[in-house]
Amino acid sequence: MRKFDKKQPGTDNNIVQAINDASLSRRSLIKLLSAGAVMSTGILGFPSLSLAAEKPVQGGKIRAAISNASATDTLDPAKGNNSGDYVRQFMFYSGLTELDKTMAVKPALAESIESSDGITWQIKLRNGVLFHDGKPLTADDVVWSLNRHKDPAVASNAFKLAEQFSTIKAVNPQEVQLVLSAANFDLPAMLATSPFLILQQNTTNFSKGIGTGPFICKSFTPGVSAVGIRNPHYWKPGLPHLDEVELLGVTDQAARVNALMSGDLDIVSTLSANDAKRLGGSSKFGVLESKSGEYTNLIIRTDKHPGNNPDFVLAMKYLQPREMMVKTVLQGYGTVGNDTPVPPWHPLYNSSLPPRPVDLDKAKFHLKKAGMVGSSIEIITTPNIEGAVEGGQLIQQIAAGAGLKVNVRRVPYDGYWASHWMKDPIGYGSINPRPTLDMLLSQFYLSSASNNESGWKNPQFDQLVVAARGEQDQAKRKQMYGDMQHLIYDHCGTLVPIFVSSMDGYNKKVKGVEPWPSGMMMGYRFHEFAWLSA
Repeated sequence: MRKFDKKQPGTDNNIVQAINDASLSRRSLIKLLSAGAVMSTGILGFPSLSLAAEKPVQGGKIRAAISNASATDTLDPAKGNNSGDYVRQFMFYSGLTELDKTMAVKPALAESIESSDGITWQIKLRNGVLFHDGKPLTADDVVWSLNRHKDPAVASNAFKLAEQFSTIKAVNPQEVQLVLSAANFDLPAMLATSPFLILQQNTTNFSKGIGTGPFICKSFTPGVSAVGIRNPHYWKPGLPHLDEVELLGVTDQAARVNALMSGDLDIVSTLSANDAKRLGGSSKFGVLESKSGEYTNLIIRTDKHPGNNPDFVLAMKYLQPREMMVKTVLQGYGTVGNDTPVPPWHPLYNSSLPPRPVDLDKAKFHLKKAGMVGSSIEIITTPNIEGAVEGGQLIQQIAAGAGLKVNVRRVPYDGYWASHWMKDPIGYGSINPRPTLDMLLSQFYLSSASNNESGWKNPQFDQLVVAARGEQDQAKRKQMYGDMQHLIYDHCGTLVPIFVSSMDGYNKKVKGVEPWPSGMMMGYRFHEFAWLSA
């Protein structure tokens, strides 16, 4: 393998130019990183669009597989923390609102949700909605479901979001009043996400999945499978089309794709770029790329050495092979990032912040200021986070030219999120799309957020997040979010080199599926709309 070596005249400049231009071929990159390198497989995906306007067929069973599976799998919306949890929970529960394929907020269990000031919200519930056990949905169920996120003992993943809930009370059996501590006009979109799915009041056994969703829980085995049968009393007339859905957790990429191609599975999430190419060339299977807000990020903890030195963080930002990762690792199924969590196609994207190119001179300048020229660091990587393994290896090669020694340690995916994510001084993460920037920034960038990945704290940023929630003037709002991105771009230790396009694979007998940017498998809700051709 060819190394970056100062003894080879011009080598650094030539390779850096090739990386910035993304002119290395995929074969050359693999040779560069190491012969036979295994590509990681962490893309979240969408099933393909059914082009024909066919009439849905009722009945049948689909077997699907998602890439997440562990003993911590849960049907408690407050505890869901990965795409597998979200898909399962949307099978059995419904929210007050929901997002459609254009990311527009639509009424769901709430017939209407209104506010004149962004603080006091009136939520009128849909009449005639039944839980799976026959109990009618009432305002008390909604009050209890939302309030439990405020209880520290619940340890909800939405705890920080729910801190906005000042008071929640039932006005009558079909109406709830929700008062916020400050204005937030994004509330309807926030309530469409999985943590805020509505449960039956005083639920203690979450393994039964008793909700108002399209399927009734037949069985659930954490780490293995969940089986749902059609809810005959679902509040959406004519849905779902399927009689049964079996959702399996299959963490092995090759096993998922092979099972799809053999007919054992009907639809699978999280295709690698290689498998997307492979399935896309078949007449029997379909793949669809859809741009999404999912990103792979390099997390540098700013509360630990060496990330507590801002110059080291800046140096690392000049060592990111962004174009090369998109073109070669993702094979074009992605978008270059600029170290902020806002993709270039987003209406609130700050276009004045260009992605930094690989620049050895600037990297070395900041390493020298940080006193780290000649030092060694370790980057933790894992399979199933798209681009993590290759990204770490590329940085290892590039950094040598700037005088930084990088050791890349690859650890198993099983247990990665519990043992490594946000704990290692330098390591990789992967964040699913969020329906609003407020949710994304509140959960991963606020100083007080439990999932503040890099431990970055900035009072000015915190103030802007809260202020933007209550701003109705769209021009002012865009300026605020632009300023927030600027602070992240300049100071934050969470580096976003790439946004990963979403791909799912499916057998073409599966119909009714189409791309939704809110998450894999139609915003985690493919089971509600899919049907099988006769």
